[in-house]
Amino acid sequence: MNNQLQFADVILPLPLKQLFTYSIPFDLTKEIEIGKRVIVQFGKRKVYTAIIHSIHNIAPKEYKTKNIISILDEKPVVNNYQLELWQWIADYYMCSVGDVFKAALPSGLKLESETKVIYNPENIDQKKFTSTETLLLDYLSNKNIASISEISTALSKKDSLPIIKSLLDKKAVILEEKLRENYKPKTESYIKIHKSIKTESLLNEVFNTLNRAPKQLHVLMSYVKLSGNFISPGKIVEVSKKSLVTDSKSSSAIIKSLIDKNILSEYDKNVSRLNENSVQKTEIKKLSEPQQTAFDSICNRFEEKDVVLLHGVTSSGKTEIYIHLIKEQIDQGKQVLYLLPEIALTAQIINRLKSVFGNRVGIYHSKFSDSERVEVYQNIIEPTEKLKYDVILGVRSSLFLPFSNLGLVIVDEEHENTYKQYDPAPRYNARDCSIVLAQMHQAKVLLGTATPSIESFFNAKVEKYGFVELTTRYQSIELPEIHLVDILRAKKRKEMRSHFTPALIDSIKDSLAMNEQVILFQNRRGFAPYLECDMCGWIPYCTNCDVSLTYHRHQNELVCHYCGYTIRAPKTCKSCGHVAVQTRGFGTEKIEDEIKIFFPDAKVARMDLDSTRSKNAYHTIISSFENGDIDILIGTQMVSKGLDFDNVSLVGILNADNMLNYPDFRAFERSYQLMSQVSGRAGRKNKQGKVIIQTSNPAHPTLQYVLDNKFEEMYKAQLLERKNFKYPPFYRLININIRHKNQDISDKAAHHLGVSLRKIFGKRILGPEPPIVSRVQNYFIQNLIVKVEREKSFQKAKQLLEEKINTLITSDNFKSVQVSVDVDPV
Repeated sequence: MNNQLQFADVILPLPLKQLFTYSIPFDLTKEIEIGKRVIVQFGKRKVYTAIIHSIHNIAPKEYKTKNIISILDEKPVVNNYQLELWQWIADYYMCSVGDVFKAALPSGLKLESETKVIYNPENIDQKKFTSTETLLLDYLSNKNIASISEISTALSKKDSLPIIKSLLDKKAVILEEKLRENYKPKTESYIKIHKSIKTESLLNEVFNTLNRAPKQLHVLMSYVKLSGNFISPGKIVEVSKKSLVTDSKSSSAIIKSLIDKNILSEYDKNVSRLNENSVQKTEIKKLSEPQQTAFDSICNRFEEKDVVLLHGVTSSGKTEIYIHLIKEQIDQGKQVLYLLPEIALTAQIINRLKSVFGNRVGIYHSKFSDSERVEVYQNIIEPTEKLKYDVILGVRSSLFLPFSNLGLVIVDEEHENTYKQYDPAPRYNARDCSIVLAQMHQAKVLLGTATPSIESFFNAKVEKYGFVELTTRYQSIELPEIHLVDILRAKKRKEMRSHFTPALIDSIKDSLAMNEQVILFQNRRGFAPYLECDMCGWIPYCTNCDVSLTYHRHQNELVCHYCGYTIRAPKTCKSCGHVAVQTRGFGTEKIEDEIKIFFPDAKVARMDLDSTRSKNAYHTIISSFENGDIDILIGTQMVSKGLDFDNVSLVGILNADNMLNYPDFRAFERSYQLMSQVSGRAGRKNKQGKVIIQTSNPAHPTLQYVLDNKFEEMYKAQLLERKNFKYPPFYRLININIRHKNQDISDKAAHHLGVSLRKIFGKRILGPEPPIVSRVQNYFIQNLIVKVEREKSFQKAKQLLEEKINTLITSDNFKSVQVSVDVDPV
């Protein structure tokens, strides 16, 4: 027997760069395994779930190790592929592997300690307490132990920590850390015959005793029929309480009477939250000639390249090609990850995939409850008899699932910026990470889009990626007819009807008259961007951020879209007291209200962040629109992403100028992508659609590219600009964000860092400059940008940058400054 003490390096869910070493108690050495979750104490009080990263017998010299408290798993929940991916993301995106761990596992798999406050009666009598402290002590004297959140609720206070600290100082309470488990298996009540009834003759005796209780007798007979007990020995079926109530048309009270008489007994059984019902499958559709050609080309390119870019126009039937590629992988026993940029898209595509692959398709996104996400995660590790997921359809977080045999990753609408995580760290791009993940599995990646990102198209042109084009729409449907309508001209002629040009109003009328559907696109939610006083020009601003408040009419509230600060809409100006406070600009809510005035008989719905907060909201809106229950759908960019509606004949883009005039080097590329994608929703299956783009600058080159569907011309123009001004794909960018609640400290820290970085990087440093919104949640912000040539060592640049940031935040003057790094910002 080996009595040498072993150690484990563990990953903690904390933003700390290094791993931490714990000693493995002898009684746990046989169970310990890389990838298992363990409970460890960190610091004096806190207890965390950690992941075993490595096992060795070298004791750390810097600190005395603590023991691992316990092991949570029988089998590892994180495999080697995942650990390798976590480390790559931490290194590339300049964050800690703990940040990645926190993002990668569903919360239900991360047990964290919760501080409990315990009543200490020994130190009560001789102390003096305030009225609030007395109130809390009275509460604790009855309850004895409570969590901080329970105390805050009891005292009706958002922050009860100052009161708890005061009582702690007076030794009237004690603090203790207790583990809080977020995931609880779902259970269902089942019924079985009581263990005392072992033979059929005993059962007959029971039947005789129930002659005077016909309802109970009926329930018992229903149970015997459903279970097959004493009828088909060896084929006994488990009977749920719910099915027994339904079959016997009785109540829980009658079943309880039989349980009380020791005739039946009740037990709980863990049941899945996932849908295990079998799905009616249909035959896979035969590909059209252009689709088959594209499919064959993709397979050929995969012979030479690991990544292929499929550039297919809108409505060209890319999804059908994906389905054929997925089938090929499943037939080989491989797993497939199908990434989508928006949860809204999963609602439509899941129906198409399930009709072909049934319950082999799983969904994973944030609108699922945490417990559902845990069960999807666990099913991939250990499938059940009823359910085995071979295909996962999900948004960026599904990249972190425990795949063991990945064959293909499909990144649909690869150009979308929603693949990029902004806050908190890790600030990863799921499209780029999926390529790394696929390399680890020796799998292939297909990037699909009608409007490729400049970077991906560049990689295809320089033959880093394979490239396949699909230039014809499915069933040779024509691309939509696009019209640019001049808003300024319409205003001069006084033809505008609120925010609508006559051309748009007339086209909506024509579509509704022919029972066709309309999509109106406005990339701003809320009723109006801001309120303004007509007399003095006062505009209500957020108290925490340097940004005007957005007016939401349905709640009659002004809301900050950065921090969530909310106030009731004022009836009078807070500066001059005048009543002439007017809305300025327009969002989706205002469009919805006004379109109902112009078209009172039309059924109108809105799809934006405000109207789709609940789990099934996307699915409800999209299904209603598909079924023809909605005539006009108004939305933000959610409506632009790959949705397929048969009966949409008109798309209206209400203000193209907002997108084009955004101060960002990607503004023209994004505008082209967004307008082309929205336009692609028109004229999908029956006839040529129509798109009306309202703008005050119809001659803008980007709008002309959209008008003529000239992606390559837009790409060449943008590429030239990017080369001249040193932007991707020729340079890599790193954005450094410096924030502090004191503006002077924030400015000085940014200046100090800028000076030290210029000594190394010279003109590759831009800034420091405040962003457009320079204060968020009372933090003053400064940004620096580092530009690194493609051919230079990016790893070396990041290493030098990290050294300088560490020097800054460890200096006495700037210890409280927050610095975040965004590698490859989009």
